[in-house]
Amino acid sequence: MTYQKVKTDYKTAILAKSSTTAKITRWAGLKPWHWGLYLAVGITVLVTIGQTIRNDSPQIKQSKQPSELDILPLNSLAIANADPPLLRHSAAEWHTHKVQSGDNLTFFFKRIGLSAHYLPHLLASGPHAKRLQNLMPGQMIQIHLDATGELIALRQHLNHTQVLHIERQSPNRFTSQLIELPAETRINFGMATIEGSLAAAAKKAQLSAKVMAELADIFAYDIDFALDLRPRDRFKVLYEEIFVDGSKVGTGPILAAEFRTQGKVYQAIRFTDTQGNSNYYTPQGKSLKKAFIRTPVNYTRISSHFNLTRKHPVLHKIRAHKGVDYAAPHGTPVKAAGDGKVIFTGTKGGYGNTIILQHGTQYSTLYAHLARFSPQSCQGCNIKQGEIIGYVGKSGLATGNHLHFEFRVNGEHRDPLTVTLPNAQGILPNLRSQYFVHASAMLNLLEHRENVMLAAQ
Repeated sequence: MTYQKVKTDYKTAILAKSSTTAKITRWAGLKPWHWGLYLAVGITVLVTIGQTIRNDSPQIKQSKQPSELDILPLNSLAIANADPPLLRHSAAEWHTHKVQSGDNLTFFFKRIGLSAHYLPHLLASGPHAKRLQNLMPGQMIQIHLDATGELIALRQHLNHTQVLHIERQSPNRFTSQLIELPAETRINFGMATIEGSLAAAAKKAQLSAKVMAELADIFAYDIDFALDLRPRDRFKVLYEEIFVDGSKVGTGPILAAEFRTQGKVYQAIRFTDTQGNSNYYTPQGKSLKKAFIRTPVNYTRISSHFNLTRKHPVLHKIRAHKGVDYAAPHGTPVKAAGDGKVIFTGTKGGYGNTIILQHGTQYSTLYAHLARFSPQSCQGCNIKQGEIIGYVGKSGLATGNHLHFEFRVNGEHRDPLTVTLPNAQGILPNLRSQYFVHASAMLNLLEHRENVMLAAQ
């Protein structure tokens, strides 16, 4: 090593030491407030960097969501047993909106903040998708959006056990299907004695309005529920209830029923034939359904009975009243008393707006003082029993809203309230043995449930 090399290295070391000493001296000479200033600047820089990273992170970026959203918890058991589309999305991803009065699909989407460009693609997603066009107030529609706010899937809850499920397959293509949620059917029983009104008895027996309406329909051919009921009349009914995931969601049909009124006992058993047609029959296999309905309108009172010597309220002279007048609010639907053909629709003198139906070769019925006709009541049209043919009014010579109803046998007027009505077809011969076994089982169950309830009281 030469002297020059050693001299150079020594000089470099001295300069490096001097530089380090100078830096240390410079930091050591700082005042305390200098340190506080540097610390505050450093914290501000770190917070800014952290906020920037969080906003840019795709995992926690907030997506646009419609307003007024509520999570609709889905039935866990129903989902577990449902078709795959319900399993692909967790309950937490779905949000629901309630359809409001006046909503159509366009208004609904606008209100919840979804673009209308989805509508044609949703409606073209399959044959079931047209149900979206029939929104009902109170109906629930669930929406699932992705992180960017685009629609992934939609569910329309049609009823307790049916869901319309629409799901996106590509940006402009959706597919739809109708999903049946698994339901459990249980048999329930109710009975009551009428003390005041039928409605009060039903409430005491914890029977729904739907069950009672069906009970009245079953026995409507034999019992006039507005006039025939008396205190101490009794009834009992065996009916189905529908449950989804352990919660009751509705009632099914009546399986068997008994009604005791004015010393008479009426029994009904529901039976389904090999074609899938269900009707109610007596224990002997006769149809409870008659070929005609005695009261083709839900009336409030009978304002005038069948009377061949009645004084006319408008003409003020004796004129035979060859029918029954059922008082009812304006616009109340009027039903066809039986299967038949419309042979007259129009204005008929004092009858006002009138419809006449021909039922085979023997029977005909007349409906008068109507406010208007239904589209089904065109002349020459075939009509089914119970089908709406017009609406209550006071056209013609009438002092108030009511239906004038006439019943004719071979052209002769008969009192609709007392005429013997022909029965509909009973159990077919080839099904009678099967029916009798079924009827016996239902009546035994009806009696057993009554005994259990009485023992528990």
